[in-house]
Amino acid sequence: MHYSETWDLDSIFPGGIDSPALKTKLTTIKQQLHEAETTLANWRADADTPDYDWFQQIVAELQTIEAGLAQCEVFVVAIQSADARDTKAGIVLNQLYQLDNDQQKLMTQFKKQLVQLSQATFAKLIAQPELQSLAFNLTEMRQQGLALLDSQTEALINNLAVDGFQGWSDHYDTLVSQMQIKYTDQTGQTKLLSAGQAQNMLAAAMPNEQRTDLMANWEQAWQQNAAPIADTLNHLAGFRLQAYKAHGTTNFLQKPLELNRMSQETLDTMYDVVDRNKQMLLHYLQRKAVLMGKQQVDWQDLEAPLTLGTATNSQTYDEAAAFVISNFQKFSPKMAQLAKYAFAHRWIEAENRPNKRPGGYMDNLPETKESRIFMTFTGSPNDTATLAHELGHAFHADVIKDLPFWRQDYAMNVAETASTFAELIVADANVKATSDTATKLNLLDAKMQNPLAMFLDIHARYLFETQFYQARLQHVVTPAELSALMLQAQKSAYDNALTTYHPMFWASKLHFYISDVPFYNFPYTFGYLFSLGIYAQAKQDAQFEDHYIALLRDTANMSTEDLAKKHLGVDLTKPDFWQAGVALIKRDIDEFMALSAPLL
Repeated sequence: MHYSETWDLDSIFPGGIDSPALKTKLTTIKQQLHEAETTLANWRADADTPDYDWFQQIVAELQTIEAGLAQCEVFVVAIQSADARDTKAGIVLNQLYQLDNDQQKLMTQFKKQLVQLSQATFAKLIAQPELQSLAFNLTEMRQQGLALLDSQTEALINNLAVDGFQGWSDHYDTLVSQMQIKYTDQTGQTKLLSAGQAQNMLAAAMPNEQRTDLMANWEQAWQQNAAPIADTLNHLAGFRLQAYKAHGTTNFLQKPLELNRMSQETLDTMYDVVDRNKQMLLHYLQRKAVLMGKQQVDWQDLEAPLTLGTATNSQTYDEAAAFVISNFQKFSPKMAQLAKYAFAHRWIEAENRPNKRPGGYMDNLPETKESRIFMTFTGSPNDTATLAHELGHAFHADVIKDLPFWRQDYAMNVAETASTFAELIVADANVKATSDTATKLNLLDAKMQNPLAMFLDIHARYLFETQFYQARLQHVVTPAELSALMLQAQKSAYDNALTTYHPMFWASKLHFYISDVPFYNFPYTFGYLFSLGIYAQAKQDAQFEDHYIALLRDTANMSTEDLAKKHLGVDLTKPDFWQAGVALIKRDIDEFMALSAPLL
């Protein structure tokens, strides 16, 4: 089967960024916002007898607006991602941010009205059959309403955020889109790469000297842009901290934990297990260095693939698609069916070409009940794993698409569960599919990218961001200080096991500059270890597919701790569950060490 490597956006809004259908949709959303504002203005939340029909109406209207905005934003961001030079996309995005700001004002009013209800009245409202599925979400909103300021102040903060908070996030994208990194290939030919291309090249197979040279150019390029990027990071964090302070908290971890519906105790337990078990990963890295012909691992070697033997380990896009579908089928026929549909209907942008933004993601289209996946496919095992990862996200979105929109608003930590689970399926299958020792070692190494990232790299990001926010509470942090904090965090996370590090990582990592998700790091580690527990159960559960889908459908319906208790029967504040996941990582490391020992 041959699949296109470019996605279909015309089925969302035909005509690209100038789509008449998109313009009509934006006009419709403006009208819906006006109607919802009128409905809210006429509500008297403290009335003795609640108007059940009215309440259902405003709940429906607010969800319709949010879904419409999400549909438009996914489309415009997709255009911008596929071509970072598209300046029109940024203009339309700003229009969407303005509409989103108006929607946030309505949500502020709605939440404040919920607070005005007596507990008895509120309980009656959410007990209605039409609203029972949203009881958790509405209760959460009512709780959030307690921390809100007066409506005028909240509106002012939202208005300022468009050109302040969101504006600085957009500014980072602009800076990155203009960057060029010098790259010299094996023939001696030098060319300039975009940030996305250079990032992909660093993870590709190449001689050590060539990768070292590219890494030096990569670090230098970010260093040359350090001043404006540091301004961007400082202003993003400064805006966020001022907003926290205005709402009565200086604990910068409170909001990230609330957004992930998890407790500080769970976070601390998870990272305690990570700290106690990272030594096995460092032993693996030392062995990898020897196999690469080096004394010790450098930063640029962390994602570098092993290329032992003569096999290339590469796949075409069509081969990768078939491999993913086949192995999904072994665990869940519905996952395989979804993946096959996504390939056939061009949900995926995978073409390797200039001017695409770095990285990969999946976005859900709530109105058309589809997803779109962005990545750059170069044929490596890591690319196949990324493909599976994003399709896992798409499967999560698919199994909850019939639920009310607010019931689809799962947190980032559990969002990474379905994606990482899907990635584990493919990584395991890759290793098992070969009996050749060299190839198996190459594939085990590719599989180790996840635990390496989740235990060490993500931990370094978490340590850096914690220290950065503590410093930002006191003063503007200079580029030199940011690099020093990053170097300190990396050395701590990697236990000083590397020869060189990436001090400019604070500038090169997009996740630090996303405005709507603070601490875009620890949820990945959570999702990875959580999915390991699910993966272990999958092999022993005859009804796994049904149980798995039931868990995914509850991801926006309870706290993380309650989700784990209900569907897995575990306590996330205890180390036992996390340690069980570590055992699966150790199994892979033990196999890698045993297979590679004769090669030393």
